[in-house]
Amino acid sequence: MRALCETAHELEMLVHMDGARLSNAAAVYGATPEALRSFTIDAGVDVLSFGAMKAGVMFGEAVVFLKPDLGDRVEYIRKQITQLNSKMRFISAQYIELFRDGLFFQLGAQANAMALALYERTKHHKSLGLVKPPLVNSLYPTMSQPARSALQDWSFFWDWDVAAQQVRWMTAWDTTLEDIEAFGRGVDEVLNSN
Repeated sequence: MRALCETAHELEMLVHMDGARLSNAAAVYGATPEALRSFTIDAGVDVLSFGAMKAGVMFGEAVVFLKPDLGDRVEYIRKQITQLNSKMRFISAQYIELFRDGLFFQLGAQANAMALALYERTKHHKSLGLVKPPLVNSLYPTMSQPARSALQDWSFFWDWDVAAQQVRWMTAWDTTLEDIEAFGRGVDEVLNSN
């Protein structure tokens, strides 16, 4: 990330990081504020879309200007898109709780742990091509079209690379071991019958 930011800055470009899964990345790097800082502020990111919805909040995202001078006109833009201070307290309250007692990092670690559990539950199916454990909350197995369609009829997930027959399985902060077992049984049933 640091090299990417340095190159962008050398070319007089700014770096806006999509932080949809920041809690998952931070969990991999130590689940601490310092870990989060290491690949955002310290790496040279200028603006960060702080993706709290994928970390468990009910509503709202935040755009964080890591270089405050870049946000000089934000108060005017914010008003134009009806993000007035009087309404922001409802969104802000969620962020306060999200960062209390390390909850943000715990939720990222939970999602990552469930992806690892899904990997462990399904890796015996060699046709899935799951060769190494996931670091974060996503797996990218390969499935034939008939197997993919049968499993998608039962439990939705996205196609990732149709040409490579690759799909994307995601786990979340609220995924449980029971969810993993249920999905694993579905995978077993589909792959054992195809």
